Amino acid sequence: MIRKLLATGSVLAAMAAAPAAAADISACLITKTDTNPFFVKMKEGATAKANELGIELKSFAGKVDGDHETQVAAIETCIADGAKGILLTASDTSSIVPAVKQARDNGLLVIALDTPLSPIDAADATFATDNFLAGELIGKWAAGALGDKAADAKIGMLDLAISQPTVGVLRDQGFLQGFGIDLGDPNKWGDETDARIVGNDVTQGNEEGGRRAMENLLAKDPMINVVYTINEPAAAGAYEALKAIGRENDVLIVSVDGGCPGVQNVKDGVIGATSQQYPLLMASLGIEAIKTWADSGAKPEPTPGKDFFDTGVALVTDKPVDGVDSIDTAKGTELCWG
Repeated sequence: MIRKLLATGSVLAAMAAAPAAAADISACLITKTDTNPFFVKMKEGATAKANELGIELKSFAGKVDGDHETQVAAIETCIADGAKGILLTASDTSSIVPAVKQARDNGLLVIALDTPLSPIDAADATFATDNFLAGELIGKWAAGALGDKAADAKIGMLDLAISQPTVGVLRDQGFLQGFGIDLGDPNKWGDETDARIVGNDVTQGNEEGGRRAMENLLAKDPMINVVYTINEPAAAGAYEALKAIGRENDVLIVSVDGGCPGVQNVKDGVIGATSQQYPLLMASLGIEAIKTWADSGAKPEPTPGKDFFDTGVALVTDKPVDGVDSIDTAKGTELCWG
């Protein structure tokens, strides 16, 4: 069952009521990279909505995931160009805050997409998957799939980056809580004391990073049998590392994204389950919010009970577990991206 796939709500009603004319409105989209399919789809969503509303859109991206300096330079360019707003997926969620403040002080609406800033109210709004819930769903599913064997699991944690951006922390901690592991400080990963965790390594959210991180953790304990991955490219890399030692069929891999290649990997058994998110929706709603801001000065409101606007999440698996809501890969394919 898709959760809160937002077709209603006061924020959308406010957006729909905005005037259509927008010839003098420009906006920026700044993503972590322009190669990850998640950000490619995000750009498609923003571009389509900007064309529909007559908004000029300029797109920027870091050279690699973690390229903070390029993102700061992009924000400065957007301010100088007189943009009305910025849609931002930050590589460094803390260090980017001064640049975001500079943009807001110059009258730009800044909306974080997918990755909350630290603190979250450093942006005017956040449109995102509930990343903790996304992690929690795959954690519950993994524990349920293992049954009694979950008590003796050996878990490898393939995270995003050493800087611990919020999106990576939320998914990691959500997974552990869903699996039934006590958290330390929920605002960071790596301080848990549960003996089932073999270790953490970082992937930069790409396949090569996933392969390298998996090899590092297998060197610590070759009997790892559960692997959490920050996203599906990292999961694909982990699978290749496991395949190289003949263990691709006896290790449970879970992930987050819901891209079409990832859903296919669930169908093929490479990934056991993934939490699907909706980047096109995040971006298109963000463009609508910038138009509303330019027309009326109204800012988007968060989902009731949350500090961000929830764009929905669904667990995709062909091996459902009792007590964990999910959709199968046929439905996941209808909704996938990339």
